Amino acid sequence: MTYQTKGTCATKIDFEIKDGKVCNVVFAGGCNGNTQGVARLVEGMPAEEVIKRLKGIKCGFKSTSCPDQLANAVSAALNA
Repeated sequence: MTYQTKGTCATKIDFEIKDGKVCNVVFAGGCNGNTQGVARLVEGMPAEEVIKRLKGIKCGFKSTSCPDQLANAVSAALNA
């Protein structure tokens, strides 16, 4: 799935949900080290747990962040 982010330096997130687990997360743009770290940390994690852990994280004065956008993306995929 490809998710177009809103309000972050990353412009999109590609990912899959297999057997209820998040995998193959790749951010386009954003802080390279941070987005790679987030992607590796959530690899194989249950989708609901990704949402629970990342939802609501903010980046500086922004109302969202790349982790928050990933939570939104996973939530959207589950509700599709």
